[in-house]
Amino acid sequence: MKKVRIFLVLMLIILCFYIAKNSDLNDNVMQVSAITIDAYNSDKKIAYLTFDDGPSKKVTPEILDILEKYDIKASFFVIGSKVEENPEILKREYEEGHFIGNHTYTHNNGKIYRSKQSFLEEVEETDKIIAEVLDIENFKCKIFRFPNGSVSKSYSYEKKLCFEYLEKIGYKYIDWNALNNDSIRKYTNEQLLKNLKDTVKNKKNIIVLMHDSGDVNKTYDVLEDSIKFLIDEGFEFHTLYDFL
Repeated sequence: MKKVRIFLVLMLIILCFYIAKNSDLNDNVMQVSAITIDAYNSDKKIAYLTFDDGPSKKVTPEILDILEKYDIKASFFVIGSKVEENPEILKREYEEGHFIGNHTYTHNNGKIYRSKQSFLEEVEETDKIIAEVLDIENFKCKIFRFPNGSVSKSYSYEKKLCFEYLEKIGYKYIDWNALNNDSIRKYTNEQLLKNLKDTVKNKKNIIVLMHDSGDVNKTYDVLEDSIKFLIDEGFEFHTLYDFL
């Protein structure tokens, strides 16, 4: 009996270690919210590469170069203030056929969820800036991504109210169901790729969360290997234009 107890204790310690080690990955893998589109019922394996928090001078052009090399179109959820700083990069994203999504003006949760008015201003100001840069009158992204995702615990009550606000202005919101965790903490390129592989496993249609801000990891360093892995797995690449 003593040996059995020791064995069970050891197994419990190992299990706790495993959970702790992987919690930052598991907690951030979300199912797609609000949008359930026919594209998700496709017989094909489809990958939607999405990049949040840009555009940035150091990272976004590198990502665009790699996407151009592989003739892949992706989706960029941009921050309005970053668009003001880097208008030419946004133009390049759009002109090269990538989808532009709305990711608020400030990415500052305290300001975004202060009131209904402040939330709508964050969305509308971002659309306005994009319209000016692209010279497209009354441009609307139509697809929104909440900073940190729609189902994260932070500001969960306020986000539920925002679902209705978005619907009234003709918007849908979307999360992700695969990621490399490039914004959580510093990883090696091998770890980033492993994170992606772990979250793609057994999925036919994936929306992959990545970032082009460069705040934590240089995502472009692992992007080519990520693309090659997804190609080898039989995925073809689409943009969120599918969902419009």
